[in-house]
Amino acid sequence: MSGNATGRLTAETLWEMGRVGSFALSPDGRQAVYAVSYYSVEQNKGHHVLYQMDLDTKKPVLLTQTEDNESAPAFIAEGGKVAFLSNAGGTSQVWEMNPDGTGRRQLTHEPDGVSGFLFSPDGKKVILIKDVPTTSSIQAKEPDLPLAQGMVIDDLMYKHWDHYVTTVPHPFVADVTAEGVKNAADILAGEPYECPMLPFGGTEQLAWSPDSRTIAYTCRKKTGVAYAISTDSDIYLYDCTTRKTRNLCKPAGYVQPQVDPTFSLEKQAVNAETQDCNVGYDQNPQFSPDGRYVAWSSMARDGYESDRTRLCVYELRTGKKTYVTESFESGVNEFLWANDSKTLYFTGVWHGVTPVYRTNLEGRVQKLAEDTCDYSLVALSGDGDELYVGRQSMSTATEIYCFDLSKKKMGIEQITFENQKYYDTLAFGDVRERWVKTTDGKLEQCWVIYPPHFDPAKKYPALLFCQGGPQSPVSQSWSVRWNFQLMAANDYIIIAPNRRGLPGYGMEWLEQISGDYPGQCMRDYLSAIDDLSREPYVDKERLGCVGASFGGYSVYWLAGHHDGRFKCFIAHDGIYNTQQQYVETEEMWFPNWDMGRAPWIKDAEGRMASVFENSPHLFVNKWDTPILCIHGQKDFRIEYTQAESAFAAARLRGIPAQLLLLPDENHWVLKPQNGILWQRTFFRWLDRWLKK
Repeated sequence: MSGNATGRLTAETLWEMGRVGSFALSPDGRQAVYAVSYYSVEQNKGHHVLYQMDLDTKKPVLLTQTEDNESAPAFIAEGGKVAFLSNAGGTSQVWEMNPDGTGRRQLTHEPDGVSGFLFSPDGKKVILIKDVPTTSSIQAKEPDLPLAQGMVIDDLMYKHWDHYVTTVPHPFVADVTAEGVKNAADILAGEPYECPMLPFGGTEQLAWSPDSRTIAYTCRKKTGVAYAISTDSDIYLYDCTTRKTRNLCKPAGYVQPQVDPTFSLEKQAVNAETQDCNVGYDQNPQFSPDGRYVAWSSMARDGYESDRTRLCVYELRTGKKTYVTESFESGVNEFLWANDSKTLYFTGVWHGVTPVYRTNLEGRVQKLAEDTCDYSLVALSGDGDELYVGRQSMSTATEIYCFDLSKKKMGIEQITFENQKYYDTLAFGDVRERWVKTTDGKLEQCWVIYPPHFDPAKKYPALLFCQGGPQSPVSQSWSVRWNFQLMAANDYIIIAPNRRGLPGYGMEWLEQISGDYPGQCMRDYLSAIDDLSREPYVDKERLGCVGASFGGYSVYWLAGHHDGRFKCFIAHDGIYNTQQQYVETEEMWFPNWDMGRAPWIKDAEGRMASVFENSPHLFVNKWDTPILCIHGQKDFRIEYTQAESAFAAARLRGIPAQLLLLPDENHWVLKPQNGILWQRTFFRWLDRWLKK
């Protein structure tokens, strides 16, 4: 294990730690197979393996015995087999094995591979996720110019996240035979749409009915400009016998409104209930065990990707929709049906943590479990007595736990101990809750992370952490890059405020950021660091400000408005020029909603929206503090030219600045050696300016 003599966390140790992934429970609840990913800094790559565990002994047994990557385990054949993905043949294919790892057999032989699968309950069919070519935005290559790298582009969404869109994923239904998987048929044949939805969707966006006759799937049936400005995805039912499809989110005869790319917030006055249709994000369907209902996560408003996610229950016989989490003033992360088909379990953030809840079909929500952590739902046992969850915090990576639901006082037991050997040898700092009064008289919840062996008689440099999203919570997540314990191990105190615009505090708090990037949320940041700076153990002359994505925007903006508070800044993948960002990004619904309107649309007084009139690049004349700019060159969400521009502006003004460009990274940093380089550059910059 990497580390140092003091037992403090290092970047190398972070990359050594295993990352627990998908977890499959056998039908009898007696064993599990789960995935873990390991990364080699020397080889600069990851290895994805499978473990089997007897849930009585809790002893893991490694099933992966080669350098091949194996992932996505699922019990099939009534628990007699485990299906999984393996790249043993060079492409990702579906394999099966006995639960003890013997009897391995390749089931699919798709030329371009399979990215996901979902077996039907009766085991006779399987959904395969495969990529198919598309020319909806980028024209096909000239057949006699195979080496030409140029692209002729006709419409928007020609790029997405980190790639050019020349293929899209489609679900194929195939037969499961004694010889393997055969006769795969595309259920979106001839349609240019994606399912699952890019860039993050997986098999959770599809579901089999209990009788194995019907597939529910998520799809946004739009391309080009229509796709770029809309979050309107729907839940469809596909009949495997008739091959007919119907939409559960729109009434028969529904006519899609004409595309209006000149968006403004004022034009978004859609009332989904009165139209009897869902016009926002609808995704992740699940059939109830009795087959009577389909539930899915649903947002009410089109174009608003951070709208509150509600849990919608659709009765198949009557078409009645019921939103069963309306009393929960935050969004639903994920959910599971209980065996009685009358209860659903779900998680959602509230006040900086993510508890487990349940609701019935009448919408009575009850909190089941809360800790200073983030829970995620994993599996429910066949008898319904055990609920398996992932648990992570600012001080621990994800591990699997089990709730015993059969007792009046729900007990919890840890199942996996993947990284216990690290926790036993490392000293972590305390994480403390702190409520700060804001400039408008409200209270803002912050998390403060202290160095290991914190001594209140000493003075420490402190960091203001600016969250991204811009509407992602500062809850109890564990990160390989923005790891608070790693920052604390380097003897920094960190304050991470849940400023305006973050979920878990009601809709008014969440939505105050929309159209107001440079407003109250920036004052909330300053309230947080000012409050912490009053502590005698904080050195007010050694304050830093760091953040990524919207947090990077925040850093660039605060660089021109901090009144001398900070001695250095670090911005990763941030927006420097909001006017340019509007036409550079790919998912146009994001700037449309968050920035209010396009920069060429003026109000009655001839003014641009506040986000554009107060863009960080317009205040470079006030920059006076060293700044490190970091950006991935495969980041199509926020182009790397934003960091290059900020760096150039700083240097031209004579301000100490540094630029870290990552040519092979997207909005994140995913490769081990890049990750180590990121951390070394990050702390060298902080130490240079805050530890003199």
